[in-house]
Amino acid sequence: MSQEARVHTSIDERRAGLLEDGRTFAVLSAATFALKAIFVKLAYAAHPIDAVSLLALRMGIALPFFLWLARRERGAAAEPLTPRLWGGVLLVGFLGYYLSSLFDFIGLTYISTGLERLILFVYPTLVLLIGAVWLKQPVRANAWWALAVCYLGLAAAVWHDLEQSGDARAVAIGGAWVFASSVTYALYYIGVGKLASRVGSTRLAAYCGAVSCAMVLAHYAVTESPARLGELPASVWAYAAAMATISTVLPIVLLAAAIRRLGAGRAATFSTLGPVLTIAFSWVILGEPFTWQQALGLALVVGGVSWLGKER
Repeated sequence: MSQEARVHTSIDERRAGLLEDGRTFAVLSAATFALKAIFVKLAYAAHPIDAVSLLALRMGIALPFFLWLARRERGAAAEPLTPRLWGGVLLVGFLGYYLSSLFDFIGLTYISTGLERLILFVYPTLVLLIGAVWLKQPVRANAWWALAVCYLGLAAAVWHDLEQSGDARAVAIGGAWVFASSVTYALYYIGVGKLASRVGSTRLAAYCGAVSCAMVLAHYAVTESPARLGELPASVWAYAAAMATISTVLPIVLLAAAIRRLGAGRAATFSTLGPVLTIAFSWVILGEPFTWQQALGLALVVGGVSWLGKER
């Protein structure tokens, strides 16, 4: 074998190794999901559109995938879906892709993508607090220190937005909406943890996605005229399609592939790339400024969440 052929063979083997151990899938899942807020901001900049209309576009385009995935996975559960389990699926779908997404889209009309992503990323601290208050789960002392580090980081990120926008009211309103999104996502996360072993993790994601799509579209039909969607420019449709495919469908597929190869625990460690990538994308694509306050907030939030994960 020639030297050139051996080099190509070695490169191919390394690529195959990355795909086989799942690291590539985990990184790509984090990267594609990190683009979601970028597409939302681009859509808002392209044409005046409200959060409900944009979310309806995203979920309407994603609905066929969720239905296909639900059909493919319908025999994957360890037990049949009882009315009680269906009620759990409806509740989790309502909290997750519907309510959490709606609050997030509203919040993004007020604050930067960097602050939005860091607020969302602290949802593990809310899972901890909900578990301590509602489920009476004990909390180790170091976990409280990790929680304090996270919120100190959020304070630095808020400081960044206040300096850049100069509009304290907008930062407060947008931050409150996104924090509400983080709370509902934490409740969704707890619900998924209780249902996944009985429903099947992939099938649960498909059912919750389909249910939430129906809820979003029903919300839009009640509050807006469906005909108005046809009047939107092609650029908004393109960004909504990118949200639905690149930042909704693709991360689910990639994460499932990563979990199959790495296990849920190792795959989850790559989620810390999400805020870093979102802030990097916002700087490169949207031209949002990157300051030392934001860098400090990013380091503290990511570090605090990682510390919390080890303590738990």
